[in-house]
Amino acid sequence: MSRARTSIALPVLGLLLAAAMIAATGFGAETISPGAVVEVLRHRIGGLAPSDLGLDTIVWQLRVPRTLLAAVVGAGLALAGAAMQTLVRNPLADPYLLGVSSGAGVGAAAVITSGFFAAAGLWALSAGALAGALTAAAAVFAIAVAQGGLTPLRLVLTGTVLGSMFAALSSYLIFRSTDPAAAQSVLFWLLGSLAGADWTRIALPATVVAICALTLMASTSWLDALSMGADTAASLGVPVRELRIGLFVLLAVLVGVLVAVSGGIGFVGLVVPHAARLLVGPRHRVLLPVCALCGALFLVLADAATRVLVRPTEIPVGVLTGLIGAPVFLLLMGRRRYRFGAA
Repeated sequence: MSRARTSIALPVLGLLLAAAMIAATGFGAETISPGAVVEVLRHRIGGLAPSDLGLDTIVWQLRVPRTLLAAVVGAGLALAGAAMQTLVRNPLADPYLLGVSSGAGVGAAAVITSGFFAAAGLWALSAGALAGALTAAAAVFAIAVAQGGLTPLRLVLTGTVLGSMFAALSSYLIFRSTDPAAAQSVLFWLLGSLAGADWTRIALPATVVAICALTLMASTSWLDALSMGADTAASLGVPVRELRIGLFVLLAVLVGVLVAVSGGIGFVGLVVPHAARLLVGPRHRVLLPVCALCGALFLVLADAATRVLVRPTEIPVGVLTGLIGAPVFLLLMGRRRYRFGAA
């Protein structure tokens, strides 16, 4: 049954994602028809001169990069959520459990309120956020190891406590700022936004997501064993300690890069893995690709909705994912046939 569902789910999700990306590219302050979007893409891919320079600028330079970034970030967050839930064996785990988002918030607040990383120009905010995210992950790692190792309970507690501390620190930086617009800027960034997407911002997250996805796919049998418990995994010959350290480092880098380019977009990494398990089961060999496609599809549609709900302005995409994700998660948990591990 799982194989049959997977053989159907992957191509269907791929087609839905392609259609959603074309449709989403047409949404914004000015709606563009899917036919016009396809025409611009055909000219660009075929190396032909654009028939309408204005339309070409809107579609190719502004909206296509944003849609691609939404797909990359959505896929990455969903993969990170699935791996995090396996690492800590907790159905409530999400990619930000390690305090990465709160640490990134400190970095972003420091950049906005004090001008750190100003030499990086347009990359200053992303550089500060990435530095804060990796610092938070390193702190969680160091404290957990010092207190006895990377056990699920220590990771959850340490990440939660340090996340609260970093959130308080970012609030303090905002409070001490003399810029009245600083609080609004930091809040908008923390809620997640893909508005600043351009072609220069896609290469790094896309490369990191691709490398992390391939690494996770190469470790699916170990992940399956780890999801059944450390003792079971060890009895099957899995190097549990090394696997946990490797997963921790991979997730810290992956989530840090994604948060640096998009802010804290919540619920994608929490809800999508559970939906994928309902669709194809818990085996990571099929779960991970379905997670990536579902995450990309979900965030592409959510980002498109943020551009049309309150036109001509837009709302942070994290607000919409939270409003959608919470009831969807509760609905999924109400399914009687759904189980996470032994829960």
